[in-house]
Amino acid sequence: MTRIMVVEDDENLRIAVAAKLRTPDVEVDACGDIKTADQALRENLYDCVVFDRMLPDGDAIDYVHARRREGWHAPVLFLTARDALADRVAGFEHGGDDYLVKPFAMAELAERVANLCRRAGIFRPTVLSHTDLVMDCARREVRRAGTLLTLTNKEFAVLEYLLTRAGRTVGRADLIEHCWDEQTDPMSNVVDATVRRLRRKLREPELIHAVRGVGYRLGTP
Repeated sequence: MTRIMVVEDDENLRIAVAAKLRTPDVEVDACGDIKTADQALRENLYDCVVFDRMLPDGDAIDYVHARRREGWHAPVLFLTARDALADRVAGFEHGGDDYLVKPFAMAELAERVANLCRRAGIFRPTVLSHTDLVMDCARREVRRAGTLLTLTNKEFAVLEYLLTRAGRTVGRADLIEHCWDEQTDPMSNVVDATVRRLRRKLREPELIHAVRGVGYRLGTP
């Protein structure tokens, strides 16, 4: 599941950009300032971050430059009305991967973001495995004991997250945070319902174990 962060203080534009980028395979989080974005970016992994440059609490290129010096590598696309050559060069020099001047076509923005997400995907493991379960992330295929399983996008995302943390307990809130977007009600039963369907499809012997009051763990049969 691809995950994108949009940081834009113009609420109407923020909503429009998030709606354009959000698909069944793409989750989008959105906020309007650097402080809120920083908290999310330190807690979650994103395939791409779309930053408006001039935000209420500062210039985003200063934030990105500082994070790059910490070793942060998420692809960044800057949105800005500042179209001078010096501004564009500054965006790249401060750690930006792409730069799009306002006003822009939503279709072009979507293609640029998709390209950055593909680039980020190069560094992800293409195959995850645990006991007799094998997930091919590039082909989006899951097999158990050699049998191909048919999973929904959400089931695939949950299983992928559990596979990357095999043997560790993953909380429901953590699953919502990483496999759904910020519009999901944390008190809903979406996680339990998705895991129930996933456990049925994985069949016996059971791999996903419930940890009472906490969440789930991908363990041994």
